[in-house]
Amino acid sequence: MLVRKKKLGFATVIVLALLLAIPAGVSAAAAPGVLRTGLPSHTLTPGALNPAVTQATIGMTICVSGWTTTVRPPTSYTTPLKRTQLVIYGYSDRSLADYEEDHLVALELGGSPRSTKNLWPEPHHVIVGGLDVGSYAKDGLENYLHRQVCAGHLTLAKARAEIETNWIAYWKAAGKPRG
Repeated sequence: MLVRKKKLGFATVIVLALLLAIPAGVSAAAAPGVLRTGLPSHTLTPGALNPAVTQATIGMTICVSGWTTTVRPPTSYTTPLKRTQLVIYGYSDRSLADYEEDHLVALELGGSPRSTKNLWPEPHHVIVGGLDVGSYAKDGLENYLHRQVCAGHLTLAKARAEIETNWIAYWKAAGKPRG
């Protein structure tokens, strides 16, 4: 009898490791929390940083036009991760098109490109208090903070803290920037 061994791809190994690392009972409460607040579960997605990006290196990294394309993970990595995280987060809507596999700390602020601690399935639309605080709103804040950091009006550490803690509060305080 011939037995064939199937090799697991890198993305499959990462997804399996992620599933094994999730504390029991965490996912059941994650989706309702996201849909109520617009914020990710900080247990599942606490954020992670790219060690190559510091205040001293922003002129060679995030403030260089096109730099994020050099570190952005391919969809062959993010799509299987999104599929798995939709289950882990406990979303009932599993349509991939309704979510962005988003970096909590944006790449343009030096977030870790591939860490599962920094990636989460962010709904495109979440209505909280009459405001849509889904992925498009967060994208607007990321772009605003990136411009502020690169113009020298805001430190990288402060911008990261605003994204990691409660990005919605900072988005509102910044005038709800879009795009």
